[in-house]
Amino acid sequence: MLIDRIEINPEVVLGKPVIRGTRIPVELILRKLSEGASEADLLDAYPRLTTADVHAALAYAAQTLAHETIILRSAD
Repeated sequence: MLIDRIEINPEVVLGKPVIRGTRIPVELILRKLSEGASEADLLDAYPRLTTADVHAALAYAAQTLAHETIILRSAD
């Protein structure tokens, strides 16, 4: 499962989700992709990163958002 490639450890990058066995935060991957970087750009910039890691970061973000609770508040 792709999500198994993500690790959350309080002793690594202050407990932010990272690619397992690295200090590469999921947030960094998502930010770079949102800024227009390609998967190839990421793989070149971070040699320890794999295609599966990039896909795992995207899957982690999607799963996290899918389980997010939205609380609407009326505007007064």
